[in-house]
Amino acid sequence: MIRFLTLTLLLCVGLGCRVREQGDGLQPTLTEPPVVEPVRRATHRSVADPPRVEGHEPVLWVALADHLGAAETAAPLNLRAFAGSLSLRDATGEQGSGSGFVITWRSVALARPLQLARRIAGPYASFESADRVASRWRALGVAAEVAHPKEWEVWAPEGSPVPDGLAVRDWQGTVTSTVEAVLQTPEGERPLQGPVLIEASDGLLWAGGRFEGPFRLQRDAYGSWTLVEQVPVERYLEGVVPHEIGAGSPMAALQAQTVLARTWALANSHRFSIDGYHLCSDTQCQVYSDPRSAGAAVREAIAATQGKLLSLNNRPISAVYHATNGGVMAAGPEAWAMQPTTYLRAKPDGDEGWSNRHPLPLQQRKAVEELLADRSGAFGQRHPRFRWTRILSGPTLRQALGAAADPLVSPVELKVLERGASGRVLALQISGSSDAAPVILKLDAIRRTLRTLPSTLFVLEPQGGEHWLLVGGGFGHGAGLSQAGAIDLAWRGWPVERILSHYYPGTVYGPLSTLVQSP
Repeated sequence: MIRFLTLTLLLCVGLGCRVREQGDGLQPTLTEPPVVEPVRRATHRSVADPPRVEGHEPVLWVALADHLGAAETAAPLNLRAFAGSLSLRDATGEQGSGSGFVITWRSVALARPLQLARRIAGPYASFESADRVASRWRALGVAAEVAHPKEWEVWAPEGSPVPDGLAVRDWQGTVTSTVEAVLQTPEGERPLQGPVLIEASDGLLWAGGRFEGPFRLQRDAYGSWTLVEQVPVERYLEGVVPHEIGAGSPMAALQAQTVLARTWALANSHRFSIDGYHLCSDTQCQVYSDPRSAGAAVREAIAATQGKLLSLNNRPISAVYHATNGGVMAAGPEAWAMQPTTYLRAKPDGDEGWSNRHPLPLQQRKAVEELLADRSGAFGQRHPRFRWTRILSGPTLRQALGAAADPLVSPVELKVLERGASGRVLALQISGSSDAAPVILKLDAIRRTLRTLPSTLFVLEPQGGEHWLLVGGGFGHGAGLSQAGAIDLAWRGWPVERILSHYYPGTVYGPLSTLVQSP
């Protein structure tokens, strides 16, 4: 028995088994060797999620300034009270008060280096395109997130499966230091631990305006910091509506813009979740500036539409809007890589005569030329960029493309490859005289790359010598409400409900039946 047990134990060393008592003897039982799961590295520095946007009076966390302190040599953050005083408290309980604060930045070595790795898709010209890719990735069970380190990207854990046709690159790195915030005081420097909570008794003076707060100075996913205002949605609208459509617009147009700004904010409150806040304050979101610009008319429009938004299936819609559509609305997929929706559709934007003269689709050059040569009966035709011209040259194209233009041998050629139903250019090809692969710009990447173009509704007229005349119409992506059109319709006596139904057919105007309003 002893010999048998010894032999069994020797065999078990190689086979991976254990010995158990069975009946009146010891018998070997084969077992699988333990499986050691590899430790997956984090994709980015961990940041707490912002609170959900919900309830009857939801609060947004809006970034007034981002990527602060990206390096030790970054410019200081100067905070000044509009009147009264500011108070400050960091995560350790460190406190301060005064009429203003100066916060500088200091690089500090980490006690333990942080290993990061991620699979990256992008960059993308807009959040909408990046979010669409993230949704495709999540459908595979991957925890993909939209990030904005400089441009819009999508980040997924290392080794994640990739959706068909999606180009990705792998990145890994080691973080050995972090940038800390340092409060400058007459007594010396005081390091601060985030988040730093800031209150202003009579408002914070920022970018020439007065902001009520309260405020947070907090870390983001990239190692830098963000100054965030915690602002109720209805007060947020005071800082958005006059800067988006103009405080002097007719009441129905102001009300329509207010409803859209509220809807857009709620539907996009996940936009910067990776960085611990909801929205930015620049053109990557809605322009949010000094709320004092909201005069009596804007406040009346906000009050008249309080809590109301556009929804479909009890969810806020993608309430995109723009300055002017040039006489024809764009479908959503003509602007971004997104699924078609029932309410962002291509159709003429004018009276019956206009619609009859310019039936869709406008995918032939001649049809687009005829529309661009016409104005009579189009809504919003008084906007200064309802019609426009631009000149593009070979050197201008090369500068805009950067390194992507290096393989293109002069002379370069510019060609429209595809148009959507509204006549907008969906794909623009830039090629050289050699066999090098051409550069093809699609959808929102066209305007993001060729920034002098007000819209993608245009025709090309070669002028010779690497020069092209672009004759176009509209300002912006063209989907959803045309602000110039809404102003025109409001002057014609259309009420807010009719204006919104015109630009977003099939949507529901009013408050949501559920209190939860964030994605």
